[in-house]
Amino acid sequence: MRRSDQRRAAVVAVYQHDLTGRRWPRRSGWAPRRSRGRWQTRAVDRAAELDAIIDAHAHGWSVQRIQPLERSIMRVALVEMLHPDAVPAEEPIPAEGAIEEAVESAKTFCGSDAPGFVNGVLAAVLREVRENAGIS
Repeated sequence: MRRSDQRRAAVVAVYQHDLTGRRWPRRSGWAPRRSRGRWQTRAVDRAAELDAIIDAHAHGWSVQRIQPLERSIMRVALVEMLHPDAVPAEEPIPAEGAIEEAVESAKTFCGSDAPGFVNGVLAAVLREVRENAGIS
């Protein structure tokens, strides 16, 4: 399964969990198999941490006001950016790539304002991470 398909499946699983509170089925085509499920598991298990990061960078918006699908897209992207060991891939992609993929998902699945919002929040997180690490 391609990484983009895995990312999309992770977003759907996180979104479903956000709405229903239930975990995804273990035997579906995209469910946790070897490392595949770590992505969505990490996003769900660390939802409070990821939501706090989103909340701190979504100026003027509380995380509760953000649409569930946009929030799920950002959670999955943040896992890819901050916890690359949870992503089912041999080589992690640069954080900019995770942001670009999240923006593309927002363009495909969300409203017209979502891509800019997702980009702004994730870019602010990346800026802060790099500033704290002394990377320019």
